Amino acid sequence: MNRRKFLQTASVAPVAATAAGGVALAAPAGNATLTSKIVRLNLQHTWTTTMSSSQYRDTLHTTYTRGGITGHGEGAPIVRYHEDAASAQKAVESVRDLLLTADPMQFAKIMAEVFRRVPGEWAGKAAIDIALMDWVGKKLGIPLYSYFGLDPKDTPVTTFSIGIDTPEITKQKTLEAADYPVLKVKVGLATDEPTIEAVRSATKKPLRVDANEGWKDKEEAVRKINWLEKMGVEFIEQPMPAEMLEETRWVRGRVHIPIIADEACQHASDIPKLRECFDGVNVKLDKSGGMLEAYRMLQIAKALGMKTMLGCMISSSVTVTAAAHLSPLVDFSDLDGNLLISNDPFHGVRVEKGKLILPRGPGLGLTPAK
Repeated sequence: MNRRKFLQTASVAPVAATAAGGVALAAPAGNATLTSKIVRLNLQHTWTTTMSSSQYRDTLHTTYTRGGITGHGEGAPIVRYHEDAASAQKAVESVRDLLLTADPMQFAKIMAEVFRRVPGEWAGKAAIDIALMDWVGKKLGIPLYSYFGLDPKDTPVTTFSIGIDTPEITKQKTLEAADYPVLKVKVGLATDEPTIEAVRSATKKPLRVDANEGWKDKEEAVRKINWLEKMGVEFIEQPMPAEMLEETRWVRGRVHIPIIADEACQHASDIPKLRECFDGVNVKLDKSGGMLEAYRMLQIAKALGMKTMLGCMISSSVTVTAAAHLSPLVDFSDLDGNLLISNDPFHGVRVEKGKLILPRGPGLGLTPAK
């Protein structure tokens, strides 16, 4: 090709979309569309933790369509991280131009630019990441667990969560959870002992507990954890506020069950400094910014010799299934957010006798609920 023909060809080639900061992401052929909408998920029981009590949760659902393929995403923002569904939607809309003009097969580059452009709003970022990953899996014709090189037979057992309530209702919730071999119980208030005693009056199953930063005094934390050990509790999540790392390290030296970081572990950069205070980390797509960052966090924690766990917010089968595709990597899982709602818009990961069963379809493998 001579110089004249080269210049003629270049003049009609697709123009790259240039993001702020000079990052060029070439636009492929075919028009893309992006939708975002707030979906209200109704809870089967009032959900109470140390942070809040609610009968519903609003999450942000996204769809990304190009070339006849649609990827679904979701983000479940919570007040603990100063986010809500409206702010998550605003974050998604702020990068609409990037998402509509970039090549979705460059998803890692796209998400790096989203992270650079959007401060905070991790649930909104997760809604973008999950939709892109679902699209990519469908484009390649493979489930996302295959994309990450994981074996669906290696999924762990998930816990089923019991929110804070009266002893009578707590006992009833425990009885309703008969199909789940391991339970997770929310604690962190003055009612901790009656709550656990109510659960134990109904079952002898292994228990895991989550204090959601509820104990502010390190001596109280040691006293309660030592009591929980006697009640058959396997491990405790986030007994003290996230910023109280030195106090948590002190507590860790005086108890005999693992302590797992949740609110203290939001991003990959948090993990190295947690090693002396916690035995493991609870990674959630909504607080990390999606599947790619969650995968990175899990690998860092494993490299540091820490236990790994995948958790979730109250969300639909979109986010929970996305997390479940990564679950063969982890030691523990608490992926039951979709089991706590009554109007799930999709079917995805299933639970059989506690074990996560991944869908075999491409991408997330979701099907619409009827």
